Amino acid sequence: MIQHVDKYPIYSIFDRDAKFYYFIPKYQRAYTWGYSEWANLFDDLYENSEGYFIGSIICINQGDSIQPFLEVIDGQQRLTTISLLLAAVHTQLSRYPLDNDEDYEDTTSSLKRSLRCKTSPNQMRLVPQIQESNLEDYNQLMGEVGLRNNSTQRKPYFPIRKIYRCYNYFLERLTGLIDEVEGKEAKTNILLGIYEKVKSAMVVKIEVSSHADAYVLFESLNNRGTPLTAIDLMKNLIMAKAEGAGLSTNDCFEQWRRLLDNLSDNYQTQERFFRQNYNAFRNILNIPFIKDDDKRTKYPLGVVATKSNMLSIYERIIKRDLKSFLDEITLCGSIYSKIVFPQKSDMDNPYSANLLDLQHIQGAPSYMLLIYLLRYKTELNLNDKTINNIVAFLSKFFVHRNVTDFPNTRDLAKLFMDIISNIEDNDLKGEQIFEITTEILKQNCRDDSVFEEKLRGNLYKENVDATRYLLCSLAEKTMTNESNNTLWDRYGSGNYIWTIEHIFPEGENIPQDWVDMIADGDKEKAKEYLYEYTHKLGNLTMTGYNSSLSNYSFEKKRDRVDKQGNYIGYKNNLSINVDIANKDRWTIQDIIDRTDKLVKQLLVIFQL
Repeated sequence: MIQHVDKYPIYSIFDRDAKFYYFIPKYQRAYTWGYSEWANLFDDLYENSEGYFIGSIICINQGDSIQPFLEVIDGQQRLTTISLLLAAVHTQLSRYPLDNDEDYEDTTSSLKRSLRCKTSPNQMRLVPQIQESNLEDYNQLMGEVGLRNNSTQRKPYFPIRKIYRCYNYFLERLTGLIDEVEGKEAKTNILLGIYEKVKSAMVVKIEVSSHADAYVLFESLNNRGTPLTAIDLMKNLIMAKAEGAGLSTNDCFEQWRRLLDNLSDNYQTQERFFRQNYNAFRNILNIPFIKDDDKRTKYPLGVVATKSNMLSIYERIIKRDLKSFLDEITLCGSIYSKIVFPQKSDMDNPYSANLLDLQHIQGAPSYMLLIYLLRYKTELNLNDKTINNIVAFLSKFFVHRNVTDFPNTRDLAKLFMDIISNIEDNDLKGEQIFEITTEILKQNCRDDSVFEEKLRGNLYKENVDATRYLLCSLAEKTMTNESNNTLWDRYGSGNYIWTIEHIFPEGENIPQDWVDMIADGDKEKAKEYLYEYTHKLGNLTMTGYNSSLSNYSFEKKRDRVDKQGNYIGYKNNLSINVDIANKDRWTIQDIIDRTDKLVKQLLVIFQL
């Protein structure tokens, strides 16, 4: 059963002189590790001594003497993550070269060779499986960082998929460590030290002779695995029904893979698509299942798709007509991809700018309406202008909804399903669809007085995300088209680069200089002001270095610069900071006046 078992350091697993490579077959689950696993692995390697044990892998020795490879049965998450960590180390080392240093040259050369393999299909030591574009993303990344000879034009959603996010996470962790020291040599030494810890980490590699042996061993070693998702079970059902439906298993697999490629590797996005797809087209999808003798049941598949009934709904649809299901779901998946992953530079998506805006205000519940409108755009006589007007109005609606918290989240799906039913029942076309959409949404909003009251309240405390959107909207009014998306840029870890800054600090321990400025030295009065005014809109702004400003005095926050002398405080050129940057002190009256000014602007921008 077991051909060979031994423990190896990572430098042997990724042997620079080895002729073999690791191959992850397509039946394996896609790469699923996320932030917590990346953080745990990095912390374990960094905080423990060299030779730290990081787990085991199970392989089958495949191939031949010319092109040997190890098929990975268990351990792909660990191997993929380690290779991305090594790629990040390589990138950072290349930024701090030591001239005429033989040890440095040998180390960087060895690192590059350990990740590459001339005999593998993708020129790399690791060949990820193709599900959810793991192989495509891996090849793209390795090409961009110079570890692979070629790379293609990156897909719009590439930066948000797991392969790139993992690499970027390690890149940022390494940046954080080397930023603590000055000088190229000191930075390089830190990177070399981390590389030595990674190289010396220990892995138990078990080689078996067959898939059956691997399965038995895997089951005995893993008594707790990740349960199959509803989407995994859907795929399995499709594969099982393919031949009976007169279809090729490989063709079905490729079609399913293309669908998930469009939806990204985020399970929440995938699941939301399948629920919204059914809810958008439920009238059409239910027609074949309505019995002639029972017209009372309009939705025999289900009134609405939920997490609990989604699988049973799609099981019946798949079993009835697999080919039609795959063709339609693939088409709708490609449409959904344009809705969920809009790129401002995408000339083929005329709605991208408004879709980005809708995404930023967290308008995902409305995606079911948009997928319906775009799927039947021709039949509904819709042009790009009308669709853009609808998307823009949806953003305004979600500003009101998220600020006032009405309608309830649980009612949003029904709201957009009602709009679709109105369109179908009344055979509405073109501009009529815009009119019914705006009419129904207006009926489901709080009146303007409630909206204004919420804007003048402790907005940040009640809804951080909506507050961020409003501040960005105010700032973006005077920004150019080329730059107005930078306020939404994120680090690889997912955190925003530009964040909300409280001018009068929100912390309980109010610094004395703030007590003096805001309350004439009265600590109790300063605390009262803290609770009453610190979360008001007028006390909030945007900076790129929130954590470094923290409890500084007003003057330090205003005049803060980075190492290059660039302003990163309130003189950072954002329009919403101009009136703050020109002040010498910050008072409660300033907060009241600025709140009034910003609220009036927002009432105009988001008037329904």
